[in-house]
Amino acid sequence: MKSQRVIIMGAAGRDFHNFNMLYRDNIEYEVIAFTVAQIPFIEKRIYPPELAGPYYPDGISIDPEEELDALIAKHNIDQVVFSYSDVSHEYVMHKASQCLSLGADFILPGPEKTMLKSNVPVISVCAVRTGCGKSTITRKLTGILKGKGIKVSVIRHPMPYCDFAPVVKFSTIGDIDSGACTIEEREEFEPLVEKGITVYAGVDYEKVLEEAEKESEIIIWDGGNNDFPFIKPNLEIVLIDALRPGHERLFYPGEVNLKRADIFIITKTNEVTTSELKDLRDAVKEENKNAEILEAPSILILSDSAAIKGKKILVIEDGPTITHGGMPYGAGIAASKNIASGLIDPRPYAIGSIKETYERFPHIGPALPAMGYSDRQIRELEETISRIPCDAVVIATPVDLRRIIKIDRPTVRVSYDFDIDLSGVVEQFIENIKKV
Repeated sequence: MKSQRVIIMGAAGRDFHNFNMLYRDNIEYEVIAFTVAQIPFIEKRIYPPELAGPYYPDGISIDPEEELDALIAKHNIDQVVFSYSDVSHEYVMHKASQCLSLGADFILPGPEKTMLKSNVPVISVCAVRTGCGKSTITRKLTGILKGKGIKVSVIRHPMPYCDFAPVVKFSTIGDIDSGACTIEEREEFEPLVEKGITVYAGVDYEKVLEEAEKESEIIIWDGGNNDFPFIKPNLEIVLIDALRPGHERLFYPGEVNLKRADIFIITKTNEVTTSELKDLRDAVKEENKNAEILEAPSILILSDSAAIKGKKILVIEDGPTITHGGMPYGAGIAASKNIASGLIDPRPYAIGSIKETYERFPHIGPALPAMGYSDRQIRELEETISRIPCDAVVIATPVDLRRIIKIDRPTVRVSYDFDIDLSGVVEQFIENIKKV
């Protein structure tokens, strides 16, 4: 029987997981290549043979998505598997049309075929868009569980931007210093580890889950972008951003989460009108009548508001939130714009890949995204900051950038939280799993 020839489109996360679950040990398919988008500096590498399995002794090439047409034609591809997240429905169908026009089937693998089954109860924290506040909710849940004496750990959506390690485990800041190589990784791991929570990630999530189960009574799945979980949850919590109404039905696979959710948390509710919030609640309820809806107003705290009063400031925001998350700015500008005398627009001063980021995401406003997917990009971020004529710098990233790059101006950090008590959700979850 002739093997079906496959290309998997991804962004160094869902693509590898779908391969591991559906194709790695399946002789009926031959995966010719991965293509990558969204994440820079991944292309032209090899998915290693030790992860690809015995049918791929040379590994699998990782190519830029721009080469998709040529790859389909060259290799007479039968199927293209779409495997990345937080893109518009229109974008997905454009990609489908591109592949179909070249004679390849276009595949969207579903949750039930790609979710691992856990021996430990799982709560998933996902969202309908990037930047809704998943990490904050994950930290709240782990804090409540840890306070009850329950052994809890977090499995994080993959971020293998430097090393394709099957499993990574972070229990201390030293683990992060030696193992995390990008700003994006540190932003997700560091705040949890600082609170005494172990975080697992990697590339082979069957092995990741096995390791986490050894030390956990409850596992929290901390999702990436607006993807659905890799591990089948007992409770699905899905976040919706009040500042992006309507997006819950316009982006893939966020709408999948919308329809699967057991509990919705609408975040940033204090930043919209009562009427706007009601309209959003009604729209959400129309799509998923059985899910409970909770609200989470934002809490933004400047570490030293006096330090920026009357000053011209540069604001550094969380990278993914204002790149593929689609926001023009984030918590940093929201917290400081009425205190500082003005915002310095960083765009004219950007260099290298930072300049390219602005060109790729023209919706970004007068904020600097904390891009750091490689050593080179981190250096370019540092150089861009040094070129900007500001009096002070506001850092609104989950990780303290001052530990990673040199900033030669006074700095102020923005911390953010949600005013929501999730102890009732946790109590009900514990009661429900006792009944199983």
